[in-house]
Amino acid sequence: MSAAQRIVIENCAIATVDAQDTEYATGHIVIAGNRIESLGPGAAPDGLTGVVRRIDATGHLATPGLVNTHHHFYQWITRGMATDHNLFDWLVALYPTWARIDEAMCYSAAQGSLAMMARGGVTTAMDHHYVYPRGAGDLSGAIIRAAQETGVRFTLARGSMDRSEKDGGLPPDFAVETLEGALAGTEETIDRYHDASFDAMVQIAAAPCSPFSISTELLRHGAELARRKGVRMHTHGSETVEEEKWCHELFGMGPTDYFESTGWLGEDVWMAHCVHMNDSDIEAFARTRTGVAHCPSSNARLAAGIARVPDMLAAGVPVGLGVDGTASNESGELHTELRNALLINRLGAHRESALNARQALRLGTYGGAQVLGRAAEIGSLESGKLADLVLWKLDTLAHASIADPVTALVFGAAAPVTASFVNGRQIVADSRLTTVDEDAIARSTREEARRLARIAAGA
Repeated sequence: MSAAQRIVIENCAIATVDAQDTEYATGHIVIAGNRIESLGPGAAPDGLTGVVRRIDATGHLATPGLVNTHHHFYQWITRGMATDHNLFDWLVALYPTWARIDEAMCYSAAQGSLAMMARGGVTTAMDHHYVYPRGAGDLSGAIIRAAQETGVRFTLARGSMDRSEKDGGLPPDFAVETLEGALAGTEETIDRYHDASFDAMVQIAAAPCSPFSISTELLRHGAELARRKGVRMHTHGSETVEEEKWCHELFGMGPTDYFESTGWLGEDVWMAHCVHMNDSDIEAFARTRTGVAHCPSSNARLAAGIARVPDMLAAGVPVGLGVDGTASNESGELHTELRNALLINRLGAHRESALNARQALRLGTYGGAQVLGRAAEIGSLESGKLADLVLWKLDTLAHASIADPVTALVFGAAAPVTASFVNGRQIVADSRLTTVDEDAIARSTREEARRLARIAAGA
């Protein structure tokens, strides 16, 4: 759609998630090309030219598109396994299977992961892919191709591991790269795919996996590479008490101090989980503007604990939401994480106001955009920003008796998505993807999951 063509959305409630949390009980949004041209209360202005479509959004809430800040797409084809394990036991159980993925499996799993998120309101996705078995094919290319076909805005966090079982790590020896290979693969992916422009659909981050699967050299050189190339940095941090103990035993310090010693705190860095953070850790993240991807369902699934999200927000730490890999969050949906983040962070005595509905929505939208370094472009509904937005249907049995639409969205059942726009293009209509065949993806993911299971069983 050219900039001269306009889509007009009217008669919906609007939660802009801007700096003032501006909301309209009934209002309009005008999309021109790939930008939000204007929005406000009441009907759209008269005399608009080039209007190619008008949407009567009565009974809907318009919000910014959801932004996912942590995921592992390949795990879509290993869902439902090791369901009663903690993180380390879960990794040991699943790494031998994951180490046998190939290009066709990654493409299908990425399709499944992206489709599930997109049909539930995600307009910007990310994938932290760190398993690159030798001879597996072009895994990064397959994942990016799936994102482009789905139509979502996308960040590939090109991950890596160079510490295998023989070095005291968890992954099998044949599932890791050399230090040199990991750095070269990351740089090649950045050079091939990263787009630094305002309306970029694909960006790349440098993302060594986690302290217990990578060497200190990979962390240090990975940070140097990322900053030389001008891309963001991502890894796992402070996920479990076992990780805390492991870092103290191996490095003589906790995860946050270790990361800071290797150049891994800063406004260009975000970390997944950050469950076991003390006051000093939170202060360090706030001081350096290091971001956090909060994954409440995965943390609960693996019994990792409850991240101190209210304390992080109070300190000024940028926080977004993450699905995490679907081997530890089988639903694969981000819109349910709004509710789960709110409820889980209220657990405990006298925590009934730890998070509220609007804070939860901000985590899933503007907070995620901050964490991915794209808050100037997405994450709120404002004139001049990219047209990434969602219309949630709130006039059905599930929500109609809840007066406040934001409360209905966050506290209520998962709301249907009537329309989802990315870059001004509609990719969801009536909770179905318009860009890809969901039924074909379901068949493909089932077949690839079975093929991987056969290969792993015969290894």
